[in-house]
Amino acid sequence: MTTNTKEKIIERPPVVVVMGHVDHGKSTLLDYIRKTNITEKEVGGITQRISAYEVIHKDEHGKNSKITFLDTPGHEAFSKMRERGAKIADIAILVVSAEDGVKPQTIEAWKTIIGSKTPVIVAINKIDKPGSNIEKTKMELAENEIYLENYGGKTPVAEISSKTGVGIDNLLSLILILAEMENFTGDENENASGFVLETNLDRKRGTEATLIIKNGTLKNGMTVIVEDAICGTRIMEDFHGKTIKESSFSSPVRLVGFDKMPKIGGEFQSFLKKDEALKCIEDFKNNQLAKSPRVSLGKNKEETGSDKKIIPVILKADAFGSIEAIEKEIEKIKSESAEFKIVSKGTGPVSETDIKNISSSENIIVIGFNVKVDKNASELAQKRNIPISLFDIIYKMTEWLTLEMEGRRPRIESTEVTGRAKVLKAFSKTKERQIVGGKVTEGKISVMETVKIMRREFEIGRAKIVNLEKGKTKTSTVEEGTEFGMMIESKIEIVPGDVLESFAIIQK
Repeated sequence: MTTNTKEKIIERPPVVVVMGHVDHGKSTLLDYIRKTNITEKEVGGITQRISAYEVIHKDEHGKNSKITFLDTPGHEAFSKMRERGAKIADIAILVVSAEDGVKPQTIEAWKTIIGSKTPVIVAINKIDKPGSNIEKTKMELAENEIYLENYGGKTPVAEISSKTGVGIDNLLSLILILAEMENFTGDENENASGFVLETNLDRKRGTEATLIIKNGTLKNGMTVIVEDAICGTRIMEDFHGKTIKESSFSSPVRLVGFDKMPKIGGEFQSFLKKDEALKCIEDFKNNQLAKSPRVSLGKNKEETGSDKKIIPVILKADAFGSIEAIEKEIEKIKSESAEFKIVSKGTGPVSETDIKNISSSENIIVIGFNVKVDKNASELAQKRNIPISLFDIIYKMTEWLTLEMEGRRPRIESTEVTGRAKVLKAFSKTKERQIVGGKVTEGKISVMETVKIMRREFEIGRAKIVNLEKGKTKTSTVEEGTEFGMMIESKIEIVPGDVLESFAIIQK
């Protein structure tokens, strides 16, 4: 990632996540904090638009400090992010009900927090309830090895009511004290980096993503990537939904115009030059080509130490000597993206038991060498649509397996642009069809092709060409340099200046 040379490292606001058992008051706590910091006019749109927001806490000395909260209720990705080791939050708040005490999800949340080494504050909630018992709750926490301050440990604790607001100022103060102790800093002159918090597809605006900036500054004119998804920063909004020109660390920001749905929980990077962003995407794709998901082998699932696609094989032969020879031949059949794995082997005919042990979801190969197939096995295999291949010459088996490897290995797909046309005019429009006029600037476009709708160099959707006219005459293809009229099928409204790209998918 390209950075600016001059450092400007300063204290940054903490990013805080609230976790705990269902119904222990996580959402109520977040709602209380939000409503006391954001005007009523703005509240309505926030929870619908974004799952993170900033609040300002004024301490007893009148100092204003910013805190960013992640609105995790309804946001399923957070626990998965933790499992992958992506540390979006700087501080975690573990909410425990003084009424219900420690519950299974309390323990699960605690293990997740400790596993990620995130500094934590315990908030004992619902202290206003008639059935609350703060001391009993603290004892239960200690029994589960959650040791609070003055109860055998160092974990800070706040006693609160998220309904009435009692103790919440103290909780916010504890967050800021802990943040000061942890010394969270960032460099304003770095290009922004952080994590994707949520994504969605807006029918009018295209693909949007909410990002949490963990370091650096994001400005108009930059390019953001998440793995192989890319977006410019032309449309950038704060957590209120207001358009902004730049945003710095710890802030949530919404970007509009990704070319594809970015991965939730994925890390984002930003670049001053688009070429640098495209190079980073190319490197990511090259790394992915060498990897492929492992195939589950059901009852025979084993770790292979390889990222190649596993093609499972059941092998039956007339003798163990034949099996050894066949295994050696199978090892010679190489592919960069796949490999055979013998999951079951033995002597004698292919039996009903061999077929019964195959899961219907497995794309498995059953081969026999110098053996027959039991009648019951044959009937069951036919019923389950499981092919059985028999051989009596070893090199014929090797040739067949080589062809199977070629047919079953993962394909690398690439997209090749075959034509580009610029939209010059937009005419009538119905619910899903639209008539536009334009000019082919490169290659050719044809009727019934699916095309990418490109706006400011980013794909905003796809469409199908239903009809083409050249000089008021219907035609099947329009070549480079020719103007045309077109009926196109798309849910996205096409406007003058858009570029329509036809393409071909090539498999290697």
